[in-house]
Amino acid sequence: MPVVVIANPKGGVGKTTLATNLAGYFARHGHAVMLGDTDRQQSSRAWLNLRPESAPPISTWDIDADNIARPPKGTTHVVLDTPAGLHGWRYSDVMKLAHRVVVPLQPSMFDILATQDFLAKLAGDKRVRHGEVPVGVIGMRVDVRTRAAEQLQRFVEGLGLPVLGYLRDTQNYVQLAAHGLTLWDVAPSRVARDWEQWQPILRWLDGKGGVVTEGPAAVG
Repeated sequence: MPVVVIANPKGGVGKTTLATNLAGYFARHGHAVMLGDTDRQQSSRAWLNLRPESAPPISTWDIDADNIARPPKGTTHVVLDTPAGLHGWRYSDVMKLAHRVVVPLQPSMFDILATQDFLAKLAGDKRVRHGEVPVGVIGMRVDVRTRAAEQLQRFVEGLGLPVLGYLRDTQNYVQLAAHGLTLWDVAPSRVARDWEQWQPILRWLDGKGGVVTEGPAAVG
C-alpha cells in the first residue's frame, strides 16, 4: 500500500493541513485511507474526531495490546503526519515506510533556514538518490507573484528537489478543518481556486511510485 509522508522538522508550516486534505482526497476517491499521526500533539487524530459520519471515512491507527500501531485491515492508502523535530530513529523509521515524501515549506527566510538541513538530508538519502522515494516541496501560504515565492523556488531547486506547487493563504482550510472537513468534502464552486492549486501536486502523486488516485468517485 502506498504511504505518503508529510514531513518538516519545523513546526507551524502546515503539515497537518496537507495531511488531512490529502487523506480527504483519497477518501473522496473511494480508497480505504488511514491518516496516521506520529506527532505527540495528535492534531490529525483530533481533527478526525470532528469529522462527520456523512463524510467519506478516514481511519486512524489501530493499537494492539503491545501498543504497536498498524493500519486497519483493508487499508489501501496511508498518509502520515509527522512531528516537529523529526530526526534520529524516528526519521529512520518513517523513511522506511515512505513511498513518497512531501515537505510543506513557507517562503520566509526563517522557515527556509530552519528546513535547509532537513531537505539536504532528504536529498542525500540513499533511497531518495536512487529514485525509490521521490521527495517534493509544497510552498504553503504563498502568493506566487511575490519575490518570496521565487526565492523559495531557487532554494529548493538548488538542492535538486522539485517544487510541486503553491497553496495560498486562505480561510477555506481553517474553516473546513474546524468541522473535520477538507476541500474535497464541499461543493467544488466553493473551493475552485484551491482545487486548481492542488492539481500539479496530485499529478505528481499519481506518477511513478504507486500512489494511485483514481477511484469510483473520481473528481473531474
